[in-house]
Amino acid sequence: MFDLGMTEMLVVGVVALIVVGPKDLPVMFRKVGQMVGKAKGMAREFSSAMNDAADDTGVRDMASGLNKSLKAATNPVGTAMDGVKEAASSITDLEPDSETAKLAAKRAEDVKRIQAGTARAAAERKAREAKEAMEKAEELEAVLNESLAAKKADT
Repeated sequence: MFDLGMTEMLVVGVVALIVVGPKDLPVMFRKVGQMVGKAKGMAREFSSAMNDAADDTGVRDMASGLNKSLKAATNPVGTAMDGVKEAASSITDLEPDSETAKLAAKRAEDVKRIQAGTARAAAERKAREAKEAMEKAEELEAVLNESLAAKKADT
């Protein structure tokens, strides 16, 4: 509230100790705390009453409209980009019977077909690699078993 740092509060405390005295200091701090609490409560009440009055009269609706016009005045690039986004969305919202919408649907279908083909090719490649790895493992196990059998025969 007053934006006091630790050193400022220490100075205030020392001055209060000298002026008021150590006996009455706690009583004074308690009363100051009560006054600050009452002031905060009154400020809260006033703010809520003003907000209620603003809601009742429609000032907030006017303020939001004013905020939009102020935003447009202070940020013309952002407002222009909002206009471009609106225009782009109106272009992309196509009539279902138009040629452009039919072409867009065909392209979306082609994309799905390509994705399905790519996924199938990847799965087939993985299956082929797994089969080759299994054959290699079986081949190495056979060689290992032959060498173990040869060692047993030698002993």
